[in-house]
Amino acid sequence: MVVINNKNDTVFGIIKTLIDAHTMGIYSVAALLRECGYKVMIAPESVQDALGKIEADSKKEIIKNWIVENKITNIGISYRLDPRIAVSIVGILIHYLNNSGLYGSLYSQVRAICFSGLKPACEKIGEEFGGKIDTFCGGESVEETLLKIGVPIEMIPQNIVKGCRYDKELLEFGTDIIKKGEYKKEKPLVRKRYPEYGKFNDTLLLRLDNNFAGEFHPLIRAHSGPYSADLTREQCLKKYSKWCRELAEAGYLDILSIGCSQLSQSNFGEDWFNKTNGGGVPVNSEKEYHDIWESASPMLVRTYSGTNNVVKMAEMYERSINIAWHALSLWWFDELDGRGPNKLYDNLRKHLFAIQYIATTNKPVETNVPHHFAFRGCDDLTYIVSEYLAAKTVKKYGGKTFILQNMLNTPRSTWGVQDLAKSRVLIKLIKSLEDDNYRVIIQTRAGLDYFKPDIEEAKIQLAAVTALMDDIDPENIYSPEIIHVVSYCEALYLATPEIINDSIKIVRAALKEYRKRKREKSTPDVFTDDIQQRTYLLEKESKKIINAMEENIPDLYSPEGLYIAFASGWLPVPELWSTSDEFKHAKEWTTKFHDGGIWLVDHDLIMPTEIKINQCVTNIPDAICNLKFLRRR
Repeated sequence: MVVINNKNDTVFGIIKTLIDAHTMGIYSVAALLRECGYKVMIAPESVQDALGKIEADSKKEIIKNWIVENKITNIGISYRLDPRIAVSIVGILIHYLNNSGLYGSLYSQVRAICFSGLKPACEKIGEEFGGKIDTFCGGESVEETLLKIGVPIEMIPQNIVKGCRYDKELLEFGTDIIKKGEYKKEKPLVRKRYPEYGKFNDTLLLRLDNNFAGEFHPLIRAHSGPYSADLTREQCLKKYSKWCRELAEAGYLDILSIGCSQLSQSNFGEDWFNKTNGGGVPVNSEKEYHDIWESASPMLVRTYSGTNNVVKMAEMYERSINIAWHALSLWWFDELDGRGPNKLYDNLRKHLFAIQYIATTNKPVETNVPHHFAFRGCDDLTYIVSEYLAAKTVKKYGGKTFILQNMLNTPRSTWGVQDLAKSRVLIKLIKSLEDDNYRVIIQTRAGLDYFKPDIEEAKIQLAAVTALMDDIDPENIYSPEIIHVVSYCEALYLATPEIINDSIKIVRAALKEYRKRKREKSTPDVFTDDIQQRTYLLEKESKKIINAMEENIPDLYSPEGLYIAFASGWLPVPELWSTSDEFKHAKEWTTKFHDGGIWLVDHDLIMPTEIKINQCVTNIPDAICNLKFLRRR
């Protein structure tokens, strides 16, 4: 690590390949360095393209010219795809810069190079270059990132230090939980047995409402699904059945989430000959699903919705696994993300028909919505607004129970204080929809890419994020009602039953200890002026957007209205992969990491909500025109 004492003659250049769509981390680091007073250049597309084709001399020259012209002194390379290619790219670039005299000596222009990528690539690069290249495998805290890059601690602004203090305190708590190791002694909870318990007429609401054996304990859900290309489909199913029995017998897990394959969702019941499975349990018949339910009992069982025949798949899940609740994606798992065959408008129509069917079953509906917007670079307001739209749509179409899934640490650069504010606004707005016929159930989880690819550090993070979950609504002993436990090994490999149970032990122990310390008033203050101000701002601006959408989009809570909302840019997704002109207004925004959260910006300045609203209103005629064309086809 080269410590950067003089920021006036330091220029950071951050570069990735054009094919790597992971950009939020790049922009987050750039924003942090700028807040510290450094000049940061993000490579334009021509240079990104050159990095991906760096074997050609002409491409090397393009990268060199960019470095020289911008007087770049510190280079950050990001590549989160194939580790072998990552090592090759870094090696070729360093060799070329050395030969060009730009790097490698005391007087070279480039003083330091760092790399961010997958753990295998980081390890190999560390070995190849003798530790001279600092590597980032993911999960580093804000302060850890800046210090590792070489920013002296005294040059980190106080707002960053203060904003990250809560995260540090939670990690200290997590460290204490894991180092003491008491979590290993956690026993399974003895759940109250009611007549329907573990039978085919058991339900989530029965499991929740009979959860009062002296103290309320959140139900635990976990995602599970082995797959190996070396096994036949039948062998994979047999292995998964064994896993289900192991989890059921251990008694730690309440709700099994089947990690079914993409083909199970998109091509169920078809001949899969010559089709790529792509990972996940290869379930392809109603009987196979029912066999899983039998192996998993007394756990409740759920899985993802179909991506094509949404209603038929929902009906089949009711018959085969008595699905605990239905998970729908509304705008997603279609043409937008390539996860399904439907056009956006058709996807919305099919999902809303599915909600009407689910309403007849009295089963809850979960919408996998806000984090999918976050994966595509949305701002924090869009995260909140998108889930509110989904919840209100479920209510309009007859849904009686809504599972509010809230993925924390998304993106992972988000500060804990911002997550608290975001979560509180999300819950307040959606809880406002509750009445005698509509119930909202809170489900929290850690971020998909939150954990470090280091098992012991990831265990600490799991305990820390559990404390964060409990701080969202700290005075409510019934919140959260469900915790989706993401196993600590997820950054490295799929979780086995043993690791799932071990992860649940950590969550249970952390929750129990944190609540004990809370009663002793030895936990962080989660009602500081900063958190309250963040909450107030997010709520005020979210309500502005929702009100404007309801005033300007005809029949907002319908397939047509939700399509128009997306196509006219009310739900910004600057990192959407789709190149269709149909969604240009959804992509035309820029977001920026600022003060621990993600915000829309205009020329690097936070965009006032009123300007966004005006732009979206202007775009509505375009979206309506698109919709008319689609409906004529």
